Amino acid sequence: MEPLVYINGELVPKSEAKISVFDHGFLYGDGVFEGIRAYNGYVFKLYEHLDRLYASAHTIMLTIPMKKEEMAEAVIKTLRANSLRNAYVRLVVTRGEGDLGLDPRKCKKPNIIIIAGELSVLPKEVYERGVRALISWVRRDRIDATSHEVKSLNYLNSILAKLEANNVNFDEAIILSSDGYVCEGTAENIFIVKKGELLTPPTYTGALPGITRQVVMEIATNNGIKVIERLLTVHELFNADEVFFTGTGVEIIPVVEISGRKIGSGKPGEITNIIIEEFRKYVSDPRNGTPIY
Repeated sequence: MEPLVYINGELVPKSEAKISVFDHGFLYGDGVFEGIRAYNGYVFKLYEHLDRLYASAHTIMLTIPMKKEEMAEAVIKTLRANSLRNAYVRLVVTRGEGDLGLDPRKCKKPNIIIIAGELSVLPKEVYERGVRALISWVRRDRIDATSHEVKSLNYLNSILAKLEANNVNFDEAIILSSDGYVCEGTAENIFIVKKGELLTPPTYTGALPGITRQVVMEIATNNGIKVIERLLTVHELFNADEVFFTGTGVEIIPVVEISGRKIGSGKPGEITNIIIEEFRKYVSDPRNGTPIY
């Protein structure tokens, strides 16, 4: 059976899922999105994702023509229509169809698109051995520019850093803020472990306020691990005991080398492994999700 895609209230076959080439999401990256996971018949942190979606839309003055409850029902409807219990959901809201001009006032109606499918997860051995990252020359856009606190359709900043990592056969890139502090990965938040404490950059550096990031901070606190949000330097990153990325897609993934420097023992660390184990328990708890069926 061909997958079904939700477009403005209708479920259409993947091969027929289309929007206008004049949509400002396509022409200018003018829109917002969320990546959401479903585990064993429950949508993980659905309303937290919707809160962030609507906050991003508010910042760019994009009025979503559905209430949050209606949007939640649309996500569930799409998962049910595709008979999915474990899935990745891409929820996109664009400015809508306009013309070749930049003026958003030409766009009269936003487009709402929901795509649900099976997620291609990284092999188990990647989590067991960790990944290699580099410090990219690309800087995060300033927070008074296209702030990455807004989860917008404009990801060119991250793509440039990802291209650099690909070109030198690294798994991922780490992006610094405009003033040189550690910000995040291309699509992940970043944490370091030092002397038993968990540290992560504050979102005012321009980093996305990640849903998985927040869960990891909660898990750490519940396990007696002190969590600190503060500016981090590259020097601290190189000399961390452990480093890991967090994100909806990758969940928690250890970083064992950064720009040629071995991190800690060069293997996933003790606290990282505790967080990974506890996170898997957390996402399996129905209380942390919204039922699909």
